[in-house]
Amino acid sequence: MTSVTSLFSPVEADLHQLTENLKRLVGARHPILFAAAEHLFGAGGKRLRPAIVLLFSRATSADHEITASHRRLAEITEMIHTASLVHDDVVDESELRRGVPTVHASFGNRVAVLAGDFLFAQSSWYLANLDNLEVVKLLSQVIMDLAEGEIQQGLNRFDAGLSIEAYLEKSYYKTASLIANSCKAAGVLSEVPEAMAMNLYNYGRHLGLAFQIVDDLLDFTSSADTLGKPAGSDLSSGNLTAPVLYAMQEKPVLEGLIEREFAQEGDLDQAIALVLESKGVERSRELATHHAQLAIQQLEGLPPSPSLNVLKSLKDYVLSRSY
Repeated sequence: MTSVTSLFSPVEADLHQLTENLKRLVGARHPILFAAAEHLFGAGGKRLRPAIVLLFSRATSADHEITASHRRLAEITEMIHTASLVHDDVVDESELRRGVPTVHASFGNRVAVLAGDFLFAQSSWYLANLDNLEVVKLLSQVIMDLAEGEIQQGLNRFDAGLSIEAYLEKSYYKTASLIANSCKAAGVLSEVPEAMAMNLYNYGRHLGLAFQIVDDLLDFTSSADTLGKPAGSDLSSGNLTAPVLYAMQEKPVLEGLIEREFAQEGDLDQAIALVLESKGVERSRELATHHAQLAIQQLEGLPPSPSLNVLKSLKDYVLSRSY
């Protein structure tokens, strides 16, 4: 598998600058926020979302140079993503993320909720200061979508009647919306034609769905040490993902285990075994591949560049990653 560091080489310096800027922007006001910022932005994240924004910025701008507005868009994208993770970890009571303690585990729920709120508020402030109404609308929609996705996930816990379509809709809200809308926003800042801006949106939408489906696969196929969180944690919390939904079509007994919320000893282990015995993982991988291929089709029409080559290579990275 290609390492994410070597993959993003055309924007490696840009990403380093972004990380330092984020620590400064978020941590400037208060010591506890500085500590949280160091924790959040120094935790070894993949920086996938801002990297894609920077790659599209280089791929679509004159002379492939990144403007200050493009850089700020990438920072806003990572702020929104990180804020959503901080709040998700509070809601899910997660102790670990990327193998390190979560903000609420390190600083307590109160600080975690306030840190997430602060990141959302700060991202909104910097977004407004881009002075581009279309970009403001695109990224504001993302913040609404993230909340909608979290609400849908909460309402659909242990719902054995959940459809693949509803799962994909929730996955769009929680993961793909940010990637799709920030990709389009990069194009808007580069003043590309509307048709190309929509291609950028659709690239982000399909790549984001592929990324989330693979993420959900890893909950069953990767170890807790590799994931940085307990394996099977989605299923145990009642979050039914593609492998489970496909497995239920083959293994009706799985539905009963889910409906009684794994109340009896051994229920969860049996459920995980049933998923792994079924074609759920295989069919989910096929679904992820389908969306990744649709993403690549959206890149036709962009001029050749090193950044475009990376955007094409992201398909293989997303499908082959192990954490």
